[in-house]
Amino acid sequence: MSNSNEIKKIQTQGVHHITIIGADRQTSIDFWEGVLGMPFIFDQPNLDNPNEGHVYFDPGDGRLITIFTNEDRKPDDTPVPEATGSLHHLALTVSQATFWQIASRLDSRGVKHSGPVDRGFMDSIYFRDPLGLRLELASYRFEPPEGCRHADVMMEAHKIRVARGDHHIDREHLADAIELLVERRQNSLSEDRSPRHAY
Repeated sequence: MSNSNEIKKIQTQGVHHITIIGADRQTSIDFWEGVLGMPFIFDQPNLDNPNEGHVYFDPGDGRLITIFTNEDRKPDDTPVPEATGSLHHLALTVSQATFWQIASRLDSRGVKHSGPVDRGFMDSIYFRDPLGLRLELASYRFEPPEGCRHADVMMEAHKIRVARGDHHIDREHLADAIELLVERRQNSLSEDRSPRHAY
């Protein structure tokens, strides 16, 4: 039987939603759907503030980005303060095919951005939304093996990187991690699964 004084974790199972304080309703729709392609899926009053609306967007995984809107608030692109406890940036997933189109599509709107940034295990590009929030559009450089998650590959790649004394995770660590996960998770009739020189 559990001791009532015993401390236990509160186990999370994913991000449920992220809510941002927005400006007017149309600015939110124009940016989140009109620039980032997120379907506008739900619209109701802010249940905690009758002077605000609450609009919902699907970022692509069925979870939610929600915005509190107020027609009296106007867009202000001054960078959001970066203080202890503040959000530094919000990162969203894009495919490699989409990633390499981002810079030109931002350029066509006159939006300043970082250009592609090499993160070793992913490619990133940074820019600010119309309200000054820094966003990252990120694209993994790998697909996890069947039955694994990106986090599984990252953890194995981290272990490999640390064991080798390398500075940061890069493509070779990812490839070796994927090979290790496949060998560990998928059976084979071969007794010896070591690399071969077949040529």
